[in-house]
Amino acid sequence: SNDHALARYTGLFAGALVALYIALLAPLSGMSLNPARTFGSAAFTRRFRFLPLYVVAPVLGMLLAAEAHARLLPARAVHCAKLNHGDGDCHFVCGGRH
Repeated sequence: SNDHALARYTGLFAGALVALYIALLAPLSGMSLNPARTFGSAAFTRRFRFLPLYVVAPVLGMLLAAEAHARLLPARAVHCAKLNHGDGDCHFVCGGRH
């Protein structure tokens, strides 16, 4: 179906975004993609001031992005976001098989 024309590139897009985060954002902000590394650094220096931000911000960003996507596009245009688009029932409420 044309609804999922880019689905086969999901892994490539995800990998490219991770590479972009590491190459461009980590040197600027000191961000970490590994919660254990972030906690370890904070524990070693005893600086936990921003640790909740590393936990809350990704979840909040994900929820806000999903809400914006659902509100800005008609319901029929919202699809599942899965890295594995193989055969089988959809695990999300999207009303279809993928």
